[in-house]
Amino acid sequence: MTARVDESKFPVGAGIHQCNIAVLVPCFNEELTVGQTVADFREALPLATVYVYDNNSTDRTIDVAKAAGAVVRNESRQGKGNVVRRMFADIDADIYVLVDGDATYEAKAAPAMVRRAIEDNLDFINGARVSQKMEAYRRGHRFGNYILTALVRNIFGRQFTDMLSGYKVFSRRYVKSFPATSRGFEIETELTVHALELRMPSAEEFTAYGERPSGSMSKLSTFRDGARILRLIFDLVRNERPLQFFGLVGVALLLVAMALAVPLAETYFETGLVPRLPTAILAVGLIIIGFLSCLAGLILDVVATMRSEMKRLAYLSYPPVSVGRG
Repeated sequence: MTARVDESKFPVGAGIHQCNIAVLVPCFNEELTVGQTVADFREALPLATVYVYDNNSTDRTIDVAKAAGAVVRNESRQGKGNVVRRMFADIDADIYVLVDGDATYEAKAAPAMVRRAIEDNLDFINGARVSQKMEAYRRGHRFGNYILTALVRNIFGRQFTDMLSGYKVFSRRYVKSFPATSRGFEIETELTVHALELRMPSAEEFTAYGERPSGSMSKLSTFRDGARILRLIFDLVRNERPLQFFGLVGVALLLVAMALAVPLAETYFETGLVPRLPTAILAVGLIIIGFLSCLAGLILDVVATMRSEMKRLAYLSYPPVSVGRG
């Protein structure tokens, strides 16, 4: 059972009387940092319950987390996405604070983020990282985050500037309506796109981001995980924006077909002959495939709309944070 918020930390006018908060900390080999993470968030949110989900750690992560006062559970399927999916399924709360166990995120920002979620009735708050030290945020990760975030901003919406941050706050109706499919670090992208796709009340708070303690290593691979995130974005565009995706493919094929067909048509009208029959067959094939791609986009767009409506209904089946707390 999750604990209730210390009402002394919030203004009475906000209507906060009974609100359960769960701090979710996915961990894999974070022996050096998980204790500090748990302690910091227990201090920042003293009556919240801190859950640490261990993901097959080979060090003393579990022992350290228990000693720090966390509720420790396990997820055997490897990958952060698998852990987050299990957390969302297992834990029932009004407000969820998701944070990495590497002691790099600012625990002191949590009360303000939670307060804003409750006062403004928000379902999703992204903790955008602000760091003054290059060691805290490796250049490759920073550049990759910028590119991938810019890609999502241009396709799904421009509300967030740090999509890959591991520091986020959710409402219960967000968590219980989230159809998680990711296995690894691409989960942050899926979390952000879900909020954008359903047009949930959302916001972004800038939070301090520090470097890992000496001896602690990041589990994120710039190129491997970047490729997975890029593939996820590709899949999300294909599944959530099928008309644009297949329409662009179809238009591209039609343009190529026209480029091949125009010289053939000119020759045919001049001589009555088709000198390059294979090219003509290729052009016709591209035209057919192009039209089929556009048609597939139209059909799948109807399916995507229906799927979005179902997700919206699942989301609306849970009351907002403010209901029953005014």
